[in-house]
Amino acid sequence: MAAGNEKPSNTLVEWRAMFERHLKAEKRASAYTVRNYSATLERFDEFLIGYLGDEATLGHLAEFETKDFRAFLAMRRNEGLQPQSIKLELSALKTFYAFLRKRAGIENDAIEIMRGPKAKERLPRPVAAKDAEALIAAASEVKTSVNKQNWEQTRDAALVTLLYGAGLRISEALSLRWSDAPLAATLRIKGKGAKIRAVPVIDAAREAVDAYVAACPYGAGPKHPLFFSTRGKELSARQAQRTMKQLRAVLGLPESATPHALRHAFATHLLSAGGDLRTIQELLGHSSLAATQRYTKIDSETLLGVYDKAHPRA
Repeated sequence: MAAGNEKPSNTLVEWRAMFERHLKAEKRASAYTVRNYSATLERFDEFLIGYLGDEATLGHLAEFETKDFRAFLAMRRNEGLQPQSIKLELSALKTFYAFLRKRAGIENDAIEIMRGPKAKERLPRPVAAKDAEALIAAASEVKTSVNKQNWEQTRDAALVTLLYGAGLRISEALSLRWSDAPLAATLRIKGKGAKIRAVPVIDAAREAVDAYVAACPYGAGPKHPLFFSTRGKELSARQAQRTMKQLRAVLGLPESATPHALRHAFATHLLSAGGDLRTIQELLGHSSLAATQRYTKIDSETLLGVYDKAHPRA
């Protein structure tokens, strides 16, 4: 049965809307997850209209076989989707069916046993330590736009320093409020799934944020954002990504030098300095150790590269 006052419905389009509300209100999924899962289900709905010749109902969803799901995934593959993305599409469908099982009593063994295509593991692509330092310096020293004011450069430097110095996701950094400044030695960060973790903040990041707060022209209340846009609104992730794009162009860095690459750099450089995986897992807010273990492979590849260049017999 549907939760709250929602009445049970029979069409996929209605259950899609209920599922989206479930992700937001109950699962507290990130906006990124909600957007991607909703897009997958919208594509699935459109596919089924052509596949069935009619709008899909709960009855159809319960009776689908493996071949029916594979037909949808095959269509996506023919559209150019890579194996890793196809796995994400399947994950969205599985999550939706788990929701239907609880709310509508829909049981479908076919979707339960399906496995996505094997995909080559994609390792994180961190920026090098020297490039992270160069990005911080460029943010405060280089005018990437003729209209950019000095306080905005101070803001950009503070944000880049915080991403690298604390290993935050861009959404986590931008969720900080004005009342969080001056930053404490340890921040309580709400990450994915609304999980709270304690993150130490290095002095350089705290000092950079202090400098930005002192320069920011907007008077702010405790619930206002810490990071403001040019017009006094909350700085968006898109704006931060655009700034990073401008900075990497100035420095000649590859497209992989993104805000998230600074988080990868934080983890990789801690690991190289002798940090243990469990601690790094806690600092990053990973739900499983497997996600953190990917950084050991990066470190191993770095060591092998040094070996190949330096060893006389290599």
